[in-house]
Amino acid sequence: MLENETPDSHGCPGPLWDHHGEVVELYGTEGTGKTELLYHLLCRCVLPVANGGLEVDVVFVDTDYSLDMLRLVSILDSRLNAARSTSSSSADSNEEALHLCVSRLLVVHCSSSSQLILTLHFLETSLSSRPGLSLLVIDSISAFYWLDRCEGGASVAKQEEKLSKCAELLVGLLRNYRITVFATCHAIRRSYNGASCSDSGRPYLCRPWQRLVTHRLLCSRQEAANNMAATAGSSTEKSSRPVFTVHCTSSGSEAKAYSSTSFHVTERGVKFI
Repeated sequence: MLENETPDSHGCPGPLWDHHGEVVELYGTEGTGKTELLYHLLCRCVLPVANGGLEVDVVFVDTDYSLDMLRLVSILDSRLNAARSTSSSSADSNEEALHLCVSRLLVVHCSSSSQLILTLHFLETSLSSRPGLSLLVIDSISAFYWLDRCEGGASVAKQEEKLSKCAELLVGLLRNYRITVFATCHAIRRSYNGASCSDSGRPYLCRPWQRLVTHRLLCSRQEAANNMAATAGSSTEKSSRPVFTVHCTSSGSEAKAYSSTSFHVTERGVKFI
C-alpha cells in the first residue's frame, strides 16, 4: 500500500490480494484507472516487506500489450527512495532492491485466446518451480472477446468456448495452488456523456468466468471540473486532478458486500483520498 495506509482504510474488503484463491475483476471503460490500480498492486506485491510490500512473485499476462515497464519501475523507484530517506541505506542498495523487485515479475504476452489457453496450461510449471509465486494478473481477460465472437459464428457455445476453457484452467490453478487472480475487463459500450458504460457494468463475458469472480471492481472517472471533492483550501494542482472511483462488489457465502474508494493518480502512483 502507499505510505501510512492501512489495508482496509479505504472501504475495500481488506487487502484483496492477501486472500488466497480469490478472483478479482476490474471493470470499466478506457481511462478509468484500471492500469494504474494494477501498477499499485504490482508494487505492493514485489516490494520488500521492509518497504511495506509482500515480497512475492507475480505473473503478468499482457494481452493488450499495454504494460509500461518504465512507469512501473518509476513508481517502484519512488517508493524505495521514500523508504531510503528514512533509513541509512545507500544508493547502491536501493538499485539492488529495485533489481530484486523487477526480478519477482514474470511478464507473458498473448495475442490470441489460444495463446492465453496455452499460457494458463503451462503456468503450472512456473507455479511448481517458484513457490513464492502468489499472484496472476491478466490485462485484459476481454481482449479477444470480439475476435472469439467472430470466429464462433452463430453458435454462442463456440463464441464462448475458449474463454470457458480459460476459466476451467484457472479453476484448477486456484484449487491446487491457492493463487490470487486479478483481471481487467473492458466495458464494451459508452454512455453519451462518456462518464460510464451504458450497460451499468453488467457482466457480458461467459458464465464460467462470471461464476469464478469473487470480487468485482467497477472503475469510473470524474473530471476535476465536475468533481466537488476539492475544498476551498485545496491547492490548484490537487483540485485539477481527475478523481477515480472504484465500487467493489464481493460475493460471499452469505450475502454480497458493497464498498467504494477514490484516488488520484500522481507521479508516485495511486494516492487514495
